[in-house]
Amino acid sequence: MSDTQSQTTEANTGSSTAWQIIGRLIAAGIVLAVTAFFTPGFAINNVWSLIIAAVVLTVLDYLIVKFTGLHASPFGKGFVGFALAAIILYVTQFFVAGYTISWMAAIIGALIYGVVDYFIPGTQKM
Repeated sequence: MSDTQSQTTEANTGSSTAWQIIGRLIAAGIVLAVTAFFTPGFAINNVWSLIIAAVVLTVLDYLIVKFTGLHASPFGKGFVGFALAAIILYVTQFFVAGYTISWMAAIIGALIYGVVDYFIPGTQKM
């Protein structure tokens, strides 16, 4: 493969990964808003808290996938994915002002998050 083809392939892969992350961030925001709306004990005070929480959730999920290979989705990895989703939802409150959730709400939220995430179109690979 020539140098030009190699550089084009690397550029396309880099931009493809960036679009995947942006798409994942938008999907996380939508899923998080729906989850917070339907989960008692789960509150997001404003749109900025929602955006920051979506970024934190996306980053935490990305790091977990990169280091362990496990995706935090109840439908993706069964009980392990469900537990990861609940833990990530709960831990996010320590990074985001205006985002509060109890343990029980994190468990219920992980179920709702998984159901809504299942119906959002798109791939979840990176």
